[in-house]
Amino acid sequence: MRFNPKARLDRGRVGDAGRGRGGGGGGSRIPAGLPVGGGIGGVLVLVVVFVALQVLGGGGDGGGAGDSAVDGNERYAACEFGSDANENADCVRVAVENSLHDYWSGELGAEYRPIDRLVTFSDSVQTGCGTASSAVGPFYCPGDQRIYLDTSFFDEVLERQLGGPDGGFVEAYVLAHEYGHHVQNVLGTMGEVRTQQGAQSDAVRLELQADCYAGMWTRAATTTRDADGQTLVSELTQQDIDLALAAATAIGDDRIQERTQGQVTEETWTHGSAKSRSRWFRTGLEEGTLVACDTFSAPRV
Repeated sequence: MRFNPKARLDRGRVGDAGRGRGGGGGGSRIPAGLPVGGGIGGVLVLVVVFVALQVLGGGGDGGGAGDSAVDGNERYAACEFGSDANENADCVRVAVENSLHDYWSGELGAEYRPIDRLVTFSDSVQTGCGTASSAVGPFYCPGDQRIYLDTSFFDEVLERQLGGPDGGFVEAYVLAHEYGHHVQNVLGTMGEVRTQQGAQSDAVRLELQADCYAGMWTRAATTTRDADGQTLVSELTQQDIDLALAAATAIGDDRIQERTQGQVTEETWTHGSAKSRSRWFRTGLEEGTLVACDTFSAPRV
């Protein structure tokens, strides 16, 4: 994935919360036995991309990581142009967020509203859904409409523990999946979730739809533009797409269960099988429409 060197990056929706206090526990790991919560429509929930659909303690206590903590940092200060994204992994994150913002604003029109923030952190973070540690992996919190990301997840969990791919387009796919959850929040789809576990559950359909939405953005990424009309993404290759598919496969519930417990139990699935995750990403990539990504209307997913 390459970016137009002349594209101007907007850092306004990206920030860093730094290192949290307590609950970090020495970096990312695969969570074990996370509780599965009730209906999304009536509570604030934490949507964790890889491992579980989890309710976190009520409404939280701060409405996010804290604006002073997020805004008062220098992590993204050097991210001004696409040329910076071509040289700096942090700036890639800004560029991808900008591309997702432009794509979904065009796709949803008047219904669209942007995320409040993409927040990177270490160890733990205060969110509108409660306190979260690095152990939960990347997630979207509907309570404050923010995406949270401990970047150590990709090396420590996805690659080393789950045997997934490394680098390249992988993080972009993850961010696109999480932005897909924001789109679901905007459209009210989260309120459709009633069943929380099982291969055909609403929770699984929600996650597979987010994968499909990630595919939609991938299909159109090279058409997205900055505020001045400059193309943001100048190149997206088949290798990038293959990396996204490999990541989707690695984080299927069946693959995770095989690696962590030695057996597959479909009745506890919350995110879908490896085959389903890659298939729905490909559906979004090939079809490119919200209708094609309606997992809730599909007889089986």
